[in-house]
This record gives sequence, structure tokens and C-alpha cells, in this order.
Amino acid sequence: MNLMSPLDLTLEISPKLPSFPGSPQPQFISWATNETDGYNLELIFLSSHSGTHLDAPFHFLDGGLKIDKIPLTRLICNAVLCKVKKGSNEAITKKDILEFEKKHGNIDTNSTIIFATGWNKNLLKKSYFEKNPGLSVDAAKYLAFKKINLVGIDSPSIDLGKNSNFPAHHVLLKKDVLILENLCNLGKISKTHFKLVVLPLKLKGATGSPVRAIAL
Repeated sequence: MNLMSPLDLTLEISPKLPSFPGSPQPQFISWATNETDGYNLELIFLSSHSGTHLDAPFHFLDGGLKIDKIPLTRLICNAVLCKVKKGSNEAITKKDILEFEKKHGNIDTNSTIIFATGWNKNLLKKSYFEKNPGLSVDAAKYLAFKKINLVGIDSPSIDLGKNSNFPAHHVLLKKDVLILENLCNLGKISKTHFKLVVLPLKLKGATGSPVRAIAL
């Protein structure tokens, strides 16, 4: 990847986009047409956590930071890419992170870390939402202790698919660590360090937002 060229890390939002169980499929509803109104316009119906999206602390924490209040300085940042292949219900462990740090250097306070597990290739499979890899509780606690800015992953959840209690979400969001989920194209990033731009919609009072995530 040419580091001067932007690489899109974002899933395309369409009515065919797989959605988290219990969440609605995105819908594009025609509202106006050139023929009858002189312009084309559609309404969009979707979850604030559709596709590639950012979780604000308010998603799991009453009184937590809401999506519109996240400073832009936290969304345009230097990121560390941790490539750690994981399969069905395999956890990213604290040991995985320590081994990464041993090889590439310590992950500093306020850093952004992105995990490339390879799971995104299963996007169209039923198991995508049911058996996805995620962080172990120990790994989440370790990153929270280090006061990480943002944790991202190329799976639908930072928690293991089999865990419906969302422990990693609770650990991270309680410590004001942002969560970025459903990334794609991470395998196309050849460097360990890269510039990340994550732009959520400025939705007043919302728990999260679809984003356009870009690597530079």
C-alpha cells in the first residue's frame, strides 16, 4: 500500500449488508425522483451500529460519552496494526498482545490499536455474527489499563460471538476506550504503523454511528 494513498477500511452499506442479530437490515426508500420532483432523493433506515461503525461509551454506559461529543483529535490518529489470525470463537489474548509488543515495541498510552484477525472474509456466512473472534477479558483489561484511545477489529464485535454478556465492551467503554468494529481490507496494509481516520456522523445523543474509516 502506498502510504500517501487512502485505503478504504469500510464495508458498503446496502440492503444486502449483513446485520447483527436482532438489528434491522438497512433500507433505502425512494422519496423523490427526477421524473416527478425534479431531483432524486432517498430515505435511509438503519441501525446506528450498521456496517463499519464506532461505539461510544454511552452504548453500554449510562452517562458515558455520546458519539457527537467525541473529539476529532481521537478520530484522526496514529494506529498500530496487530495482525493476529483467529478463527471461530478464538480469543485475542493478553499473551498475543505481549508477544506483539515484544516484537514491535510497547503500545503507548493513548495509542490506537487495530486487530486484523482475517475474520472479515466470513462476512456473508451465518457464522460471521455467531462465532467471531474477539478480545479475551484479560486482553481488554490490559488495553484499558494502558489507557488506549481506540480499539478496532475486522469482526462484528470486539467480544467473542459466543459471549452475549459483552464483557470486553464493558471493560473498554467504562475506561473511555472507543471501539471500532466491522473493519475490512486490513490485510492490504503492509505497515505496522499507519494513520487512521474514522469519521462518524455527528448524531446528537447517539450510542454510535456508521463511519467512513480510512488508512493513510
